[in-house]
Amino acid sequence: MEETKTLEPIPELQQDYAAYSRADHKVWQILYGRQMKKLPGKASAAFLAGLELVGFQERSIPDFNEVNKRLEKLTGWRLRGVPGIVDNRTFFEMLGRRLFPATTWLRSMAQLDYLEEPDMFHDVFAHVPLLANPDFCSFLEGLSRIASRWIENPEAVELLSRIYWYTVEFGLIKEDGELRIYGAGILSSNGESDYCLRANLPRSPFNVVRIFQTPYIKEKYQEEYFFIENYRQLNSSLPLIEKKLNAG
Repeated sequence: MEETKTLEPIPELQQDYAAYSRADHKVWQILYGRQMKKLPGKASAAFLAGLELVGFQERSIPDFNEVNKRLEKLTGWRLRGVPGIVDNRTFFEMLGRRLFPATTWLRSMAQLDYLEEPDMFHDVFAHVPLLANPDFCSFLEGLSRIASRWIENPEAVELLSRIYWYTVEFGLIKEDGELRIYGAGILSSNGESDYCLRANLPRSPFNVVRIFQTPYIKEKYQEEYFFIENYRQLNSSLPLIEKKLNAG
């Protein structure tokens, strides 16, 4: 484990809102409209409520400045523009400062159904609404603090990445006796938002040890999903996560 270091300022990529073309806004409209036809009844109530709290609309790409005004009042978080995927150290440092890294570019019309690298629709539409939920935000902050202490240990970072993957990206939650989606990787996917709730798929209760033992999948839909009972459960798991890392 590394010693605590003084954190350097994290550069910010400003969103040039005026630069978005009609085609960009049209892509947002298509993606937003398509997902909102299927997510009610499938997505977590906290996500659907968060869409309204942060002011997202189908007709236009979100303005980061306006979103940040709302988020700061709700939970103290902000979006921070980045050009693309950031390294693990930068990523977890940002989360620890209540900054969520978000790309400012949007996929093209030809990439509606598949994109290798996360774009603004994934980063913003799928992630940001839950940043209005205090319990979920506490988990992100807590996980980032653990990661900062283990950032020089590749094996530990891999295990923490699995926790992040099977919760923040591909997690399910039980609400009113039914499984609902809260993972951003599913919420932004037209196909996986249907697939993950099909009958007979492996879906297991959230379990830190099991997730540590389950490599994640990038190239296709997940072979197993983990569900939580509520968002407080995520925050409550943090001491066990660190205990298991310390135990090796």
